This record gives sequence, structure tokens and C-alpha cells, in this order.
Amino acid sequence: MSYRTILVHVDDSSRANERIKIAANIALAEHAHLIGTATTGISSARDQIGGIEPIVPDLKLVLNRQRDRADHALAEFETTVRRMGVTSFETRLVDDEAGGAIGLQARYCDLVVIGQSDPTASTLVVARDFPEHVVMNSGRPVLIIPRAGPFVDLGKRPLIAWDASAAAARAVADAIPFLQHAEAVDVAVFNPEEPAGVHGQEPGADIALYLARHDIKVNVRQRTASTPIGDALLLLATELASDLIVMGGYGHARLREILLGGVTRTALESAIVPVLMSH
Repeated sequence: MSYRTILVHVDDSSRANERIKIAANIALAEHAHLIGTATTGISSARDQIGGIEPIVPDLKLVLNRQRDRADHALAEFETTVRRMGVTSFETRLVDDEAGGAIGLQARYCDLVVIGQSDPTASTLVVARDFPEHVVMNSGRPVLIIPRAGPFVDLGKRPLIAWDASAAAARAVADAIPFLQHAEAVDVAVFNPEEPAGVHGQEPGADIALYLARHDIKVNVRQRTASTPIGDALLLLATELASDLIVMGGYGHARLREILLGGVTRTALESAIVPVLMSH
């Protein structure tokens, strides 16, 4: 398997160029088509501002400014990917907030690249729950790039968070293109006796055998965690110098609110290395 179509969220934030370069490098390695999508937030703006238009006389001017910002971000995307040698790419400008637009377009792609939420930078265009909305609604693997730090040679040492769940199995299968190019792959099994009967006689052995058939060798690392699993996972990633975490995303939507599992929320909010998450 390979990633043939990659979607990256483009905006004018300080981290946009980092995730564009990461997406471009993956596209080059996979000979994939790269789509850069920017959004204006206009649909969201109309919903929120509709009742107060008389006291917002310059609404049209504001919305045009949003389009100009998105156009500029897409021009920067095109300049970057051309310079890096990506030959198959396109740009898209969507009148919607980022979660809805990226979540919908992702369904026609193999991989989505977005940024970690920044609590200090939530805008009309990018809501604070943007990453979890995309993970829970796209049906595709989502690569979340942290809000700080450069990431060179992403995926040389990935760490798989394995709990034998359907979401974790989906994430591992979705990550195979990364895992096949890795120098070393670690599989973390926390508190393997819980729940009973899930992992088999040797926790981690079944997923190791599955990956071996894809020519991927792994190191299974069983850990007993007295702290929350999310914190233990991030600590282990630091200990092993992991440069990518592969894990299932757990949660469900209730109207616009998304209720996340504890490990998922910790990874989305606090991970300092990229996370490949599937739901």
C-alpha cells in the first residue's frame, strides 16, 4: 500500500510552512499527488454573525479579507512545493471553516496533514477542536504536527501504541507506508493484562507477526503504567527518541461537541512529536 493522494491544511499561521514541507516530503517519497486546501471561515461567519449584520456594516470587507489571506497562504504553499520538487499538486480555496472543509475533502485522500491545536490562536476559520473534528469525521488517517519544533526525517523511529482495539488496528494498517521506511519500529503495550484475554498469551506478538509479513520488524515493549496511559505513552516516546506516534483515536461526536478518550486527548493536546491517528 502507499499514499497516492495527500491533503494538507494551509493557512497563514506560523506553523503552516512546517506542515507543508512535511506533507511535500511525504508526497515526494510516495510519488503522491498533493492537495493544499485553505479555508475562509465564511460559512461559519454567516452562521454566527447573521443576526447582527446591521451592526457589522463592513462584513463584506471582512469576508473579502479572509479570501485574500487564504489566497496568499495558497500562493506560499505553491512556492514551497515547487521549490521542493513536487510535480503533482493542486490548490483549493473553500468557503467554510477548516474542520468541515478538511474533514469532507479528506474522504477522497489517503493521508491528511494538519496542525496541533494552539489554544492561543483559535480563530473564526480554525476552531479549537479542529484536530479532533478531522480525526473523528474524516474516515482517514490524520497526521497531526505539533505546534512547536522542526521535524526532519519524520518516521525513522515510530512508536505504535497498541491495545488490540479496532482503532489501533486501523492506525497500524494506515501507517504501513511509514513503517516500511522506518529504521526501527517500537510497539508499546501498556498494562497488557487489562483487559483480560485481548492480547493473547504473548502481548504484542500477534501485531508483530502481522507487521513481519509486511517486512516490518518491531521491538515489543511491555510497560506497567501507574500514571494515565496518555502520559506514559508520551514519556516512552521521549525515552525511545521516537519521531512519530501511531495510535487509534477514540471518541464520539455529540452535535458539534466531541467527547474524546483520555489517551486521545493527551496525544492531541500535549504530544511533542507528530502523531498519526486513525478512528
